[in-house]
Amino acid sequence: MTGTSTPTTNRLAQATSPYLLQHQQNPVDWWQWGPEALAEAQRSNRPILLSIGYAACHWCHVMAHESFEDEATAAVMNALFVNIKVDREERPDIDQIYMNALHLLGEQGGWPLTMFLTPAGEPVWGGTYFPKESKFGRPAFTDILREVSRLFREEPAKIEQNRAALLARLNEVARPEGKVTIGLKELDAAAKQLGNAFDTANGGLRGAPKFPQAALYEMLWRAGERAGDARFFDLVDFTLAHIAEGGIYDHLGGGFARYSVDEYWLVPHFEKMLYDNAQLLDLFAAAWTRSKNPLFRARASETVGWLQREMTNLNKAFCSSLDADSEGEEGKFYVWSLAEIREILGSDSDYFAAQYDVTDEGNFEGHNILNRLKRLPRNIGAEGSPPADEARLAMLRGKLLKNREKRIRPSLDDKVLADWNGLMIAGLVHASTAFEQPAWLIIAQQAFDFVANTMTHGDRLGHSWRDGKLLVPGLASDFACMIKAALALNEATGDAAYLHQALVWQAAFDRHYANPANGGYFLTADDAEGLVIRPAGTNDDATPNPNSIAAANLVRLAVLTGDDRWRAQADGLLEGVLATATQNLFGHVALLNALELRLRGAEIVCVGHEAEAFAQEALKLPHLSRIVLRAPSAEALPPSHPARDKVRAMTGSAAFICVGERCSLPVTEPGQIAEAVQAMQGHTAAK
Repeated sequence: MTGTSTPTTNRLAQATSPYLLQHQQNPVDWWQWGPEALAEAQRSNRPILLSIGYAACHWCHVMAHESFEDEATAAVMNALFVNIKVDREERPDIDQIYMNALHLLGEQGGWPLTMFLTPAGEPVWGGTYFPKESKFGRPAFTDILREVSRLFREEPAKIEQNRAALLARLNEVARPEGKVTIGLKELDAAAKQLGNAFDTANGGLRGAPKFPQAALYEMLWRAGERAGDARFFDLVDFTLAHIAEGGIYDHLGGGFARYSVDEYWLVPHFEKMLYDNAQLLDLFAAAWTRSKNPLFRARASETVGWLQREMTNLNKAFCSSLDADSEGEEGKFYVWSLAEIREILGSDSDYFAAQYDVTDEGNFEGHNILNRLKRLPRNIGAEGSPPADEARLAMLRGKLLKNREKRIRPSLDDKVLADWNGLMIAGLVHASTAFEQPAWLIIAQQAFDFVANTMTHGDRLGHSWRDGKLLVPGLASDFACMIKAALALNEATGDAAYLHQALVWQAAFDRHYANPANGGYFLTADDAEGLVIRPAGTNDDATPNPNSIAAANLVRLAVLTGDDRWRAQADGLLEGVLATATQNLFGHVALLNALELRLRGAEIVCVGHEAEAFAQEALKLPHLSRIVLRAPSAEALPPSHPARDKVRAMTGSAAFICVGERCSLPVTEPGQIAEAVQAMQGHTAAK
């Protein structure tokens, strides 16, 4: 083999990512992603083995233990490849490029992501988890390593053909053509199609695994509001109840796991991600505004308690995730035996066991995952179990939680990500308003202040902060999510400083990330480290795509500033991205939700000396479909704001409500706002 080099050392000890630091003792000659690693690949004429994962990824740990900690496997990796390890949460731009490449190769995506690249970093082939030894018809990892290396050495023409075709397809996807029209009629049809795919016995989409797909549930909820059809609301409430009572929820400590491996929401992959909990908190707040289901209030409160207790650092910002594993075993921290329950709870154990599905046999590999699924109705509209003594159960859960604290805890990924913090800040703000919990607003403000003051360089956001080190520049997701957080805080408090900060970040966002091809945004900045291509994906992932969040932000900015150029920019983004979204409509659900806000959002301008009283009433409406602006005087608005003349013309206080580019007469009593909005929005439903 030409250009081989003797491995030097594992270089991950200098990393800030907890995930990378987990691999610093591997015998693999790991590099972090960067120019030095690419230069070494080109100097030694070796292909690159790129391994991408994250700290709470169970199968990332399995592959690391089987292969990366194995001397013999590491020797093959070191001899044949330049090995690069990446934390997908710290570098989602790199992850997006190579995950898209894997999808285009016809492979199923997921993490760990294992990709083989040319020395220039161009993707050739890959997969996810590869076993150390051949099993179930799958080749051993070392066999794959040797074959890929052989192709590079002996059949470079095949590699070149594959690489060229792949990059051509990537570039084709990045340049959307054509224009489509999607309006309320199409949104209604999509919602009906989605509703037909729901599991009416367990909630969520039919089949397994089940993910808490908040954007999908939001789409159905919006359809219910749009059509006045309770069936859509029922699907969402039914699903949220099963998530709230399932094993995917930690009934002792609060917080939701990443997903359930079964169709019942019973057996989770036990890692807890900040972004899942942020999105669910946000959705529970919206659902509560209509149903007033006490279960939703309880889960919101418990999740905020978990956030404060386990996920908030000394700077009042939020950490990224909790691992699934402890003591080398997935879920060990969270499961129970009946004998343990009896020892701790004594005479109350039988009552508790009956409520939380605890048996001698267990419901998960001989252990018990606490859940209350059996108390829920088996189908939408059916009756569930009789109500339990919630105060008694709370006392018993407290005893078990105190005992659980003696166990060895799963590891905490304590890096602070601006985008995930932005999602949680917005969720806290909306939940604070919906559940009338002003203390939660303070928590959100403290986290916002940390990101705004510590994770910025001038008007530019960074992406990841840990141990005093900030990864810059930030990503499009950081700007989109933190602008969303700023706008949520502005609506909740009326503090103009939050709107000003949103505008500062939006200007930087437009300057460094704009994608003229579709009116949206690249994931990476124009002055970021050069990659093979500049990521410009528009599909949602576990979190909404930044283009979708940005579209909704622009709609809100248009109302809050009175500047129509933001609405025009939102329209350009929506039209540009929707031109390709029809090919995968349900991969762009968050964008459809932003479109619905554009078409039906209630713009509520509260004016006069009692503007705050009107605003507080307006804030009781679901945050998904309302935008609230306070204008106690004309001078409180920007000079160009179209509401200035309305304010001057008013002798008292009122609310001006506009929906679908139509406005109502002034509403002069705060208590009439909800009725007026409902009447206005009802006329916009597709016929």
